[in-house]
Parts: sequence; structure tokens; C-alpha cells
Amino acid sequence: MPKTVYGVHPTVPLSSVVNAGDLLFVSGQLPFGEDGRLIYGGIVEQTRQAILNIQAALQPLGAGLGDIVKTTVWLTDKNDFAGFNDAYREFFAEGPPARSTVVSALVLDVRVEIEAIAYLKLACPNEVVRFQS
Repeated sequence: MPKTVYGVHPTVPLSSVVNAGDLLFVSGQLPFGEDGRLIYGGIVEQTRQAILNIQAALQPLGAGLGDIVKTTVWLTDKNDFAGFNDAYREFFAEGPPARSTVVSALVLDVRVEIEAIAYLKLACPNEVVRFQS
């Protein structure tokens, strides 16, 4: 099956989104703001930003949060679970995607990381789209 990668990171060996067949795999998103700086607020603010980053990764491909069928979430503190769910529910109130949530340390000093899989019928042109600098 051919794959297309979008948003190849300039310094880290990962792609923001990979299209394989009708699936879009979105790499784990951290709470980076539009300015590229981490949002160091609480779990609600960080969750909102991570989900907005997923939305931004999907949007150029014609997909959105409603196309997500599965998410995987990493929290650094199990006590953040309720606040995380409150923020997550803002974006996925009805018909939420399947989800796994685990507690573990993260590479950067943040409270949450979220990756997603979306379903969208796409043509797969077998190209690499690089980050614009």
C-alpha cells in the first residue's frame, strides 16, 4: 500500500501526518502554541491546545476532528484525568472516537500528548510535503 507523508519535521525523524489507504495517522501532538512555544497552563489548557494542533494537522488534507476514529492519550498525572476529560469533551461531545489513555512520563515537560487516527477517503499521490521554514 502506498503512503504519503505530510509535514516532515526538519530536525526530528517524524511526519506530522501519514496517509495510508483511507487512514490518516497524526503523530502525537503536544501543547505547542502557534508561536512554537509550549503552553504551560493546566491540563485543560494543554489538552485544548493539543487537540487544536491535531485539527490543524488534519485541516490541509480536508479532514477534521469529526473524521477521527481513534485517539491515544498520554497523561503524566492520573489526577489530571477529570480535567482532561472535561477539555476533551468540548471537542468530542457526541460520537467520540475510540480512545486509549495511559499515564507515563513524556519526553518534554508537559501534561498531555495526543495522537489520532482519522478515516477519510483520499487519493494518495505518494509525495512528501516538507515543513515550510
